[in-house]
Amino acid sequence: MAQHSLSDRVAIVSMSCTRFAEHFDRSADQLAVDAVTDALGGVDLTPDDIDAYWLGTYVSGISGMALARPLRLTGKPVTRVENMCATGSEALRAAVYAVASGAVDVAMAVGVEKLKDTGYSGLISPKIQDDGTRVNTSAPANFSLLAPAYQKRHGVAPEDFRAAMTHVAWKNHANGALNPRAQFRKPISKEAIAGSAQVAGTLGVMDCSGVADGAAAAIVVRAEDAHLYTDRPLYIKALSLVTGSGSGAADEDYDYTYFPEVVECARAAYEQAGITDPQRQLALAEVHDCFTLTEIVLMEDLGFAERGKAWQDVLAGRFDRTGDLPVNPDGGLKSFGHPVGASGLRMIYECWLQLRGEARDRQVATADRGLGLTQNLGGAPGDCVCFICVVGTKLGRPDA
Repeated sequence: MAQHSLSDRVAIVSMSCTRFAEHFDRSADQLAVDAVTDALGGVDLTPDDIDAYWLGTYVSGISGMALARPLRLTGKPVTRVENMCATGSEALRAAVYAVASGAVDVAMAVGVEKLKDTGYSGLISPKIQDDGTRVNTSAPANFSLLAPAYQKRHGVAPEDFRAAMTHVAWKNHANGALNPRAQFRKPISKEAIAGSAQVAGTLGVMDCSGVADGAAAAIVVRAEDAHLYTDRPLYIKALSLVTGSGSGAADEDYDYTYFPEVVECARAAYEQAGITDPQRQLALAEVHDCFTLTEIVLMEDLGFAERGKAWQDVLAGRFDRTGDLPVNPDGGLKSFGHPVGASGLRMIYECWLQLRGEARDRQVATADRGLGLTQNLGGAPGDCVCFICVVGTKLGRPDA
């Protein structure tokens, strides 16, 4: 038994993304239609030209009819998928598998979420039936455990780790200020970030990602057909998904300094894509910065930094938009916002823009490396799923 690489078998030929914001004047249906219409317009197709659709939404729709209804689709297979914060990525994975298998010629992945006028504050979560042993604490509380554990294991002074957390938020807000689709478009001073009200442990308000409304979409075809639609496709190099057992909170060996699911997911993705040195081969990475300290830990889990050294690399600016390996040049969850069902596709949309040289003021100088990585994390430390996608501008394995 094995998982086989789909590298270079499927290509993305069009993408779109709405602005992520408090869209009190737009419904989930309208946001989905906006994203689909823009993606179709990029390759001059109609909804009938798409053979199958996959809709990713966490709480904003039930069944494929949540997309078929607003698009007025008839006779089309439309499937709704959900995988926590990796929901949008899951929609893309299914669409890519369908094309790679030969089941369809043209598929579309759509992610949408409407969270801001539900009457609730924060993220709505469906009630999960379990045996009563599941940890029932807030997301900030769960992720805040990373900071003291990391500091203790690696001998990092709390003030130094706090400075690195502050830099992540400062960096991502600076990037988001250049992004017309971002939820938050103002640079934030380091003083304001470090001094924001605490919500859990050392996590302040400005360490937490935004909650937004939004939608994104991607059209995928066989790689050999890509140039029938565009002269600048992005080829799928790797799709990796790892689902944890959820036992971390009860596992005495788990120390809250890393995400084991991310480590394994990255290993598999790099093997599929032929990546041997991600720090030098990737042009950019879009990672799941649900909290600032999460991004720091992910730099090590993804192989971008040595264990115990990511906080130093963050402070040195290695992951800034002008650094050696830009991370979240679109602002990330922190500034772009986080409509759960759309976030995974939003990350790939930034790779689409950057690798095609269309990111304008936030265009990274490293784009000529030709490879972009996206990483989604759903759940909490020790209890999560991880998705990683690698896309590239050229066919073939990358040069080491």
